[in-house]
Amino acid sequence: MFESQGFFNIDGVALEYQRFNPAQGTDLTLVFLHEGLGCVAMWKDFPRQVAQLTGCRVLTYSRAGYGRSDPCPLPRPLSFMHDEGLRVLPKVLAAAKIQRAVLVGHSDGASIALISAGGVADTCLQGLILMAPHVFVEELTLASIRAAGTAYETSNLRERLARYHGDNVDCAFLGWNRAWLDPDFTDWNLETYLPQIKIPVLLLQGEEDNYGTVRQLETISKQLPQPAEMVLLPECGHSPFRDRSTRTLQLIAAFLQRHFNCGF
Repeated sequence: MFESQGFFNIDGVALEYQRFNPAQGTDLTLVFLHEGLGCVAMWKDFPRQVAQLTGCRVLTYSRAGYGRSDPCPLPRPLSFMHDEGLRVLPKVLAAAKIQRAVLVGHSDGASIALISAGGVADTCLQGLILMAPHVFVEELTLASIRAAGTAYETSNLRERLARYHGDNVDCAFLGWNRAWLDPDFTDWNLETYLPQIKIPVLLLQGEEDNYGTVRQLETISKQLPQPAEMVLLPECGHSPFRDRSTRTLQLIAAFLQRHFNCGF
């Protein structure tokens, strides 16, 4: 396994990345897109495990304002996920010289993956693996984000996040929290992108997810041109790759084997 890390320069902004290239693998690259409070480091060992199990190359990167990437100005525009999926992500794929990609997104990262797959005419994208995606705003989501805001002010949440984001911690948390809770964000919706997505899709969500209901997965599945594979994970919250790591690895490996003949 060859591992490397560094920074992409995207429009003058440094974005940290980490790559895993199996010694004997395929040219298919899994591009991991983190959640609203995530970054490269918060995936922990999961991307490496996926690369080892499947033989696929893996790229993770931190969006601006997260991890060791450059900061970004606040407040974040309410179009921040659209900006990432339509403008930044294609430039990251180009900078990484990726020719065949499967996007592996979690939460906000999964929404960004849907925007990119449905809004960018790029034959590079071969498939989507989406964990806890959002395509519209639910009260459950907003209630949990409000609760996170309270925890950020009254508990050690800020300190814990700072271990991963360093000086970006306020940029990461407040940019995410305030955008989602902005009254003008209530009408945010990605359903118009779904009919354009004509690649294989795997949908994963925990049955105990406190940031979204199964309606998100059902809405996506109904509006895609071809059926998606949908799995609800018992005893699992918002983060399948953390809460049910082994099962999530198995599901990803099986999906890649079925559609791309990856794996050993």
